[in-house]
Amino acid sequence: MGKFYITTTLPYVNADPHIGFALEIVQADAVARYQRLIGNEVFFNTGTDEHGLKIYREAKKAKLTPQKYVDSYAIKFDNLKNALNLSYDAFIRTTDKHHIKAAQEFWQRCDDNGDIYKKKYKINYCVGCELEKTHSELIEGKCELHPKLKLEVIEEENYFFKFSKYQKQLLKIYKDSDYIVPASRLNEIKKFTQSGLEDFSVSRLKSKMPWGVPVPGDNEHVMYVWFDALINYISTLGWPKKGKFEQFWPGMQVAGKDNLRQQTAMWQAMLLSAGLPSTKRFLIHGFIYTKGEKISKSEGNIVDPFALVKKYGTDAVRYYLLRYVHPVQDSDFTIDKLEKAYNADLANGLGNLVSRVSGLIEQNNVKIKLEKVKADKELAKLLDGFHFDQALKYIWEILANVDGLISQTKPWELVKAGNIQEVNKILNQSVNDVYKASQLLKPFLPEIADKVEKIFSAKKIKKAKPLFPRLS
Repeated sequence: MGKFYITTTLPYVNADPHIGFALEIVQADAVARYQRLIGNEVFFNTGTDEHGLKIYREAKKAKLTPQKYVDSYAIKFDNLKNALNLSYDAFIRTTDKHHIKAAQEFWQRCDDNGDIYKKKYKINYCVGCELEKTHSELIEGKCELHPKLKLEVIEEENYFFKFSKYQKQLLKIYKDSDYIVPASRLNEIKKFTQSGLEDFSVSRLKSKMPWGVPVPGDNEHVMYVWFDALINYISTLGWPKKGKFEQFWPGMQVAGKDNLRQQTAMWQAMLLSAGLPSTKRFLIHGFIYTKGEKISKSEGNIVDPFALVKKYGTDAVRYYLLRYVHPVQDSDFTIDKLEKAYNADLANGLGNLVSRVSGLIEQNNVKIKLEKVKADKELAKLLDGFHFDQALKYIWEILANVDGLISQTKPWELVKAGNIQEVNKILNQSVNDVYKASQLLKPFLPEIADKVEKIFSAKKIKKAKPLFPRLS
């Protein structure tokens, strides 16, 4: 078929992984797995963002070198691969040598294009966002995303990127109505770009903040963290070498709404400056809230995905994130909601149905003929629009129909009446529908999907043990 590239943003390694990033990477994983399922060769990237002022300060607090500090956190994010059963192909760190060389080459290309210059400036700076904040972006003098952090005033001579130069070209990119999902985020970035773009700082004085990629040809400056970090999306493909980069780029990116400006405007302008193709498509997800508060590292109210997996299992956590957290809008998370979904949909739903059908087959020694599962147009349509919640609802409707068929036809009574042929027909239909559901579930719940597949593709089907033990 074709080649497909997908990447998450890189989480900033100043705190442990939280459920907000787990949502992003599970969404990306579902897309990547589906693309493989339909025959595409996939390159799926994630990793860690490891430079900048926050990291430098936290390392000093911990009395560690910045490198040792980021090493201790990077491994925690890479451990999500096993915890959430992720299928990514690359885990890039912005401290990797090949990424640093790529960032310096990218800088040089932007500079050669006349888009980097030096000037003195004074700004209000949010360390939480690692971004300049204009007065219009502040609420009562505070950053909307990090209201507990005091804004800092930075006054120095830095290098700047000519962001303002790319307004028309960015607006041309945004004319593609499917470029950013959802449309509300596309409209948001259009308005931001139409209102006028201001050139942004792309360096910091090394004497004040030494933890960054060295600026080519100037030992007094290091790259601003956002400039360096964004380049990971192509350095992971080996850029500036051609190879994988030419095969897979451009691709799609998954990002949170708080990264909208950086990913869909700043990064795209940088690509234009370097003479490279823009990202093909974006999925922008919302925030997860708990008890009415946004889950964030800076607010200190994170929900630990590792703890959830330990208690409820990998596929239960994946299921909740994909089914009950809205793909693009803000959603509320509570343990109570997760447990209700676990019991109703997984233990009593899928798990109970698999045990019920496999038990009836074993009890009545029914011969099963599995049919080949064809491509499902409805699922394809839903996933193309990133409607993970609706896609899982669609699969659960297939399972509910099987449950309804068995309850309505009562095969156990037909057996007593000697109507074995009808029993065979009902159970064959039931197995094939559940088997189809297991194939459709592979992008979402890969481990359970494989278990269900093995149960019903066995030469002799036996009653399955509960896939999801009920929570007490």
